[in-house]
Amino acid sequence: MSFVVLTDTSGNLPTREAAAHDLKVIPFTYTINGQDYTCTDTEAFDGDAFYERIRRGVTVTTTQICPQNYVEFFEPYLRAGKDVLFVCMSSGISGSCNSAHIAADMLAGDYPDRRIEIIDTRGASLGEGIIALKAARLRDIGRDVLEAAKELRGNVERMFNVFTVDDLMHLKRGGRLSNLSAIVGTVLQIKPLLKGNEEGKIVAFAKLRGRRKSIQALAQLYDRLAVDPQEQVVGIAQAGCREDAQYLAELISLHRPPREILTVEYEPVTGSHVGPGALALFFEAADGVRSFGNEGVTGGMKEALAVGEAALRGTWKTGECVVKNTLRKGGEAAASLGERLREYRERDQK
Repeated sequence: MSFVVLTDTSGNLPTREAAAHDLKVIPFTYTINGQDYTCTDTEAFDGDAFYERIRRGVTVTTTQICPQNYVEFFEPYLRAGKDVLFVCMSSGISGSCNSAHIAADMLAGDYPDRRIEIIDTRGASLGEGIIALKAARLRDIGRDVLEAAKELRGNVERMFNVFTVDDLMHLKRGGRLSNLSAIVGTVLQIKPLLKGNEEGKIVAFAKLRGRRKSIQALAQLYDRLAVDPQEQVVGIAQAGCREDAQYLAELISLHRPPREILTVEYEPVTGSHVGPGALALFFEAADGVRSFGNEGVTGGMKEALAVGEAALRGTWKTGECVVKNTLRKGGEAAASLGERLREYRERDQK
């Protein structure tokens, strides 16, 4: 074995899957009511209870991994004469990847003959976990750490991370949402499609009316964009919505079934940011897929405010509810929209 493959718990791999591929995992920490927790055994994690607590208003906060923790994680393998390949959560949504780079720099002088390669997956959940599985396969067929890192960085460019959520406020609250256009959807019950973009940041790029249509849209993206699915492990992650995950798995198996579908429940750290009802799909497409849908990423706060103002004027059509002339018809949604958009504008101006 020329190198060890390390990753973190946001990769969302089932405990048995990580053990079977000899993947070592460093845990993220989350806090509820002042008490810190880690989830190192995803199969023992009671997702139903966890997401129900969030639905009832429990606040979960998370902490990035500090450089010293990474030093302690990497060093035993370096001391044993192994190179290290670390597959990490997106730098676009967490500072932990930067902490890993700092740790690598701290260790470089003490282990000049060893390599530490850090793969920024620009993803989370199985968008990270599937890359870690690929890393283990490359290790097992005898690639050295530099060859493996080069190939994996190419895989990152082709890994599409796409998902839908029930409530964008979880992403907004945690600072994970990089544009605000789909806040409109939260207020007016229009479901957003979100993706990891070229920088690994989360952006909304489309909106659909209704949960079922949003799930179907995920499957349609897979049908349209997946490359050689019969050779792929495709990932599905769900946060307290198993039936929706099963429906999505059935849809993607209809026309272009993948070699394997790996379905997991969002672990608590990533899951606390996407919120209950989040449903994600991860698959490999062509180079440049991270730019797909950019034409729909339309203006963030500026567009959201414009839509809100139109709704308040009674000129914006919402599909099932057409707001006309006064706030009385459909006005409750429009007024709520305007109030919330003003709130976000005021916060962003501070």
